[in-house]
Amino acid sequence: MTTDPIARAASVIRDRLGGPLPATAIVLGSGLGGLTGRIEDPVVIPYREIPGFPLPTVEGHAGELVAGTLGGKRVLAQS
Repeated sequence: MTTDPIARAASVIRDRLGGPLPATAIVLGSGLGGLTGRIEDPVVIPYREIPGFPLPTVEGHAGELVAGTLGGKRVLAQS
């Protein structure tokens, strides 16, 4: 296993997604977390399970990556 923290985080995310990687990433700001409910076939990865990812400090921020299909496109949302 690599000691590079970015490579370790990327490896965990790739392993959890398992299939084709999303081509689009969306960073959801305050008030936009509900969009993750529209993502079909979601794979949810809590930040606490990703090495080196900081936990959210703002109330109401979910602190998770959500991958799946939105509008027919593979996406990864940072919620």
